[in-house]
Amino acid sequence: MSHFVLDARHLLCPMPVIRAQNRIAELAPGDTLEVHATDPGALHDIPAWCRVHGHEIVSVAHVDKEVSITLRVGGTA
Repeated sequence: MSHFVLDARHLLCPMPVIRAQNRIAELAPGDTLEVHATDPGALHDIPAWCRVHGHEIVSVAHVDKEVSITLRVGGTA
């Protein structure tokens, strides 16, 4: 299992979710992806997308104007 970081800062909805989706498609189940975004909608959109697609939210942090969401890739990657 590996850990990866995705910089989706300064992208507007729906691009943070699309970039996360594209990156997850390249990862193996059990890998983690840490997504950094400045679009506040990512706080809702990425966890909602993960629920639908079987990925687990590991942590969510919101510091100043940046969101950091770490997720674990599920078996449907």
